[in-house]
Amino acid sequence: MKIGYDAKRIVRNGTGLGNYGRTLVNDIAQQDRQLDLRLYAPDKGRDELRGQIVARENVTFCYPHDTTLPFAKAWWRTKGMVKDLKRDQIQIYHGLSGELPFGISKTNIRSVVTIHDLIFLRHPEFYHWLDTKIYTWKFLQTIKEADHIIAISECTKRDIMEFGNVDEKQISVIYQSCSPRFISQGDGSFVISRDVSKEPSPCEIRQRYILSVGSIEARKNILLAVKALPYLPDDVNLVIVGRHTKYTDVVIDYVQKHGLEQRVKILHGVKDEELPNLYAGAEAFVYPSLYEGFGIPIIEAISTGLPVVACTGSCLEEAGGPDNLYVAPDDAEGMAAAIRQTLRGAEGREERILRSQAYIRRFEGKNVAQQVVDLYHQLLF
Repeated sequence: MKIGYDAKRIVRNGTGLGNYGRTLVNDIAQQDRQLDLRLYAPDKGRDELRGQIVARENVTFCYPHDTTLPFAKAWWRTKGMVKDLKRDQIQIYHGLSGELPFGISKTNIRSVVTIHDLIFLRHPEFYHWLDTKIYTWKFLQTIKEADHIIAISECTKRDIMEFGNVDEKQISVIYQSCSPRFISQGDGSFVISRDVSKEPSPCEIRQRYILSVGSIEARKNILLAVKALPYLPDDVNLVIVGRHTKYTDVVIDYVQKHGLEQRVKILHGVKDEELPNLYAGAEAFVYPSLYEGFGIPIIEAISTGLPVVACTGSCLEEAGGPDNLYVAPDDAEGMAAAIRQTLRGAEGREERILRSQAYIRRFEGKNVAQQVVDLYHQLLF
């Protein structure tokens, strides 16, 4: 079976969609060596990301031949790739990041698309109006092209049915798996910066901290965790990992106005291989996002042995399971009360962690990969 994949995010994106694609392709390639996997990318992208695809005989990267003209790469990925897919006798094409090339439905190539979320439709206030229009147009075009849709959560499936008027039979919920590197705990030896307003600087300090990993943006709502700090023991700190944005400045301004500079540490540019150590050194993980398609950092945290506090209102209970804690996205005191139940020494903490780790076995790579391969076979046979 020859399967083509949209590999743009695989070679360019360090987190999110990139991690999804790299993890899934590696798992499928290892699980079924008879599959011929072709990764179609507009260019080679970043060496360190492309290198995360394990070199195997059944995995090949494919690139456009001529990218000298303006917008050639974008045109190839949007439409021109179809010619290459036909040339390579691809039987199934899988759009890993919510997009399919135009015209693929008019070929004999079967198509699958993974849709991660429709936050731009559910919460357009978090997006520029023009971006919302573009994303909506792409979504509507993609569901017209797709033979089948993978939703990464029941929450996303409901949104696809509502906003796209898609028949439930055309959608399969197949969860996202996290990288196996989180299963083996690090030693918690990450160096934390003292000053919230500066980039991390080398200073050896051992602190109690709760951790949050993800884009630092308004939708992620990390300010709720900051507001919970005054209700927690004075020696408990908050470490926030993510790219600097305008919302980061809002968080920093609040921290400085409320005298929390010594308790909030914001880390940018953390390397992928350093994340397991950050998780391992924490006492708990907080993910107060207002809306998510799934929430893979929750799975990473649980895999590393952390209890989780997240927010209600989207799919986070679906990701974290019944043994973690969930609060309203505007309840700082409720967030603090939940965090206190996750700190070391809290009654029932260790038992809840073990039950959560049993719950997330459904997201393990082999299980997810097999479900996707089974879907490929159903489409062809």
